This record gives sequence, structure tokens and C-alpha cells, in this order.
Amino acid sequence: MADITAGMVKDLREKTGVGMMDCKAALAATNGDMEAAVDWLRAKGLAKAAKKSTRVAAEGLVAVAADGATGAVVEVNSETDFVARNEKFQAMVAEIAKLALKANGDSEALKTMHMPGSPHAVAEYVAEMVAAIGENMTVRRTAALTVKDGVIGSYIHNQIAPGMGKIGVIVALESTGNKQPLAEFGRMLAMHVAATNPVALTLEQVPADVLARESAILEEKNAGKPANVLEKIVASGLKTFAKENCLLEQAYVHDGAKTVTQAIADAAKAAGADVKLTGFVRMQLGEGIEKKEDDFAAEVAKMSGN
Repeated sequence: MADITAGMVKDLREKTGVGMMDCKAALAATNGDMEAAVDWLRAKGLAKAAKKSTRVAAEGLVAVAADGATGAVVEVNSETDFVARNEKFQAMVAEIAKLALKANGDSEALKTMHMPGSPHAVAEYVAEMVAAIGENMTVRRTAALTVKDGVIGSYIHNQIAPGMGKIGVIVALESTGNKQPLAEFGRMLAMHVAATNPVALTLEQVPADVLARESAILEEKNAGKPANVLEKIVASGLKTFAKENCLLEQAYVHDGAKTVTQAIADAAKAAGADVKLTGFVRMQLGEGIEKKEDDFAAEVAKMSGN
């Protein structure tokens, strides 16, 4: 009998969306043969979705959930926008978003959580939905923010159903002030983030590779100038980069005469206490997924035998 390793079980689980114990049983029954194990699970009715798991799922929904001092955002993908408008799919995404509040940004932990109203974990439930609806679906990622005292502001852009759409944003505002005006400002600030897509809160928090790339571009544009002059040009250029890409230095979209930092100061006056923006998450549907571009003419030619 083949030695069934944890890695083999993990690979089969990712391939089929079936629970670990069932995957282990399938591998044991097929002497560790991965493809035979997939067939074994399919024969048992546990992996009807296996053949669909290789399809690109770049549509779907981004959902946001907030519960007091905690907020979470999650992306659940489908193959088509048509399925994203399916009520069953939306109900599933809404439940997964609620669970994401407890996952603390851990996507793998989220997939293993028990799905309400089902005997299965999230990953297995999604696999069942794949079989029922007929499209590949994946719980792609999640993120969360928490404040000790304050509010989590949220916003959904291109909303398709309550709390879900194409772009989801959460922002964390620490403050002991009045929560009502703070929550209203949190939503406005989340809208700003959706519109401007900042890289980081401050220039200091911008990833080093991004800063290096911007500096290299500035140096190349000004090649041949004295080192001391070039240093000042790069420093000035990075300040401009910060104003365009760093949240606290951006012009506030709801009042272009103010920066976000100044808008936060105004929010503190309204709330009656200091306000500190401690973090933000902006999640856009399908970003980073390489979509397959269909050649319609080639498809027609293939079907006609030409």
C-alpha cells in the first residue's frame, strides 16, 4: 500500500474541493493514484466539480461585512457575471462574508469553517455549488481590519446585491468619539479609496520595489544631471508620487481643496475626539487574474472543421 502523505491529501483536496478525510480515503482506496482518486470521489458523488476546477473563474463578487470593531472583505469568483447575479450564489457569498469576520484575513482558515445550514465546510459547500450551478467557483481571498475603539467604514462599488459588488473597501478609524459621524465619514473615506486606489497610507509604507521603480524612472528621465541635482529631483518626484498614491496625502475626492489628512482632522472635530486612520483594504474583482481571451473566429472555424 502506498504511503499517503499530507501533501497528497492537500493536492487532492485543492483539485476536487472535497474534505480531507474523504480525500485520504480516496487515496488509500486507489493506492495513492491521484487521477484514480479523483474518479473514486466522483463515483461517490463527492467530486462532481473536479472537471470544472481548471476553468478560469475571474467574475463573481466582492463582499464586505462589518460587525462593530471588525470588518472583512472577501472575493468569491465564478466564471461568468451571469452566475454572479444568481440568488443562490449571492446568498452563499453573503454567508462566506459573515464567516470572514472570524477568519481574520486567513483565506485557508475561512475555507475550513463550517458553512451555516450545511454539514460541510466552506470549501466543500462551494464544490457542491459548482456541481449544482455548473461553473467553476473559488473563494479566492479575504482580508480583515479591527479597531480597539472606533469604527470600520465600508463601501461597495458597482453594487449588485446588498454588501456585494465589483469593488469592496474597508477602512479602520480608531477614535473614542461619537460613532455616528465617525461611521458616516468612514463610508465617505471608503468611497475615496474605491475611487483613487491608493498604494499605501504614507510614502514610508509604500513597498520598496515600487519606490525603487519610481526612483529609477526619475533618474532615467534626468540622466546626465549632477548627482546633487538628481537627488533633489528624485526626492521631489517621490513627493509628487505620494500626493497621487498615498492615502493620507491624496486630495480628498469629496473636497479637492483638502487632503485626506485634513478631512480626518475635520472628522475628529465632528466626532469630538482624535481620529486615526490605521489601515484600509481595497479589493477589486478579478484583479491579478489572467483571463483567457476567446478568439471567436477561430472557434467558429474549429466547429465548422476548417
